Amino acid sequence: MRLGILGSGSGSNMQAILDGVADGSIPATIALVLSDNPQGYILERAKKAGIPTGVIDCRGFKSKCPEEAQEETAAALKAAGVDLVCLAGFMRLVRAPLLEAFPDRIINIHPALLPAFPGLQAWKQALEAGVAETGCTVHYVDGGVDTGPSILQGRVPVLVGDTPESLHERILAEEHRIYPEAIRMVAKSLKL
Repeated sequence: MRLGILGSGSGSNMQAILDGVADGSIPATIALVLSDNPQGYILERAKKAGIPTGVIDCRGFKSKCPEEAQEETAAALKAAGVDLVCLAGFMRLVRAPLLEAFPDRIINIHPALLPAFPGLQAWKQALEAGVAETGCTVHYVDGGVDTGPSILQGRVPVLVGDTPESLHERILAEEHRIYPEAIRMVAKSLKL
């Protein structure tokens, strides 16, 4: 199975996937890593691992990924022979051109137990809501904001005295555990 990874930031989830590929626990190779942020450390991580990289040109938009950019992204992923697209901290909504190019083959990791706390800074939303437990969800991507069907969840307790940073750090550790497992599950279900 050939993976394409899209990210915007440090790439710690990409690193967890890369580690799983390297140790043989994920039956895949990472074919391409793309970022909408030319300075995203995810690109540096990929380059150090010898993985081809590219930058998604979002035409100057801060949060939108225009249709042309999604078409170019889909074309680059197809050209790299990608079977499954993994969003790893990709901070833009995926829409029709990319969804149509990879139907039911785009997955995302979100720092909450969906359907609770979709959108940005879910760990802050959880703290503000006063919940006793939160976590992370790997889900299929559809046209909505964190609305696709769930694949796997990991639970994290909210501790007395938690700050947004301390809670986010524990959720991130759980993300690194469940994302590789979810990729294995998807690969098995797709028979890749």
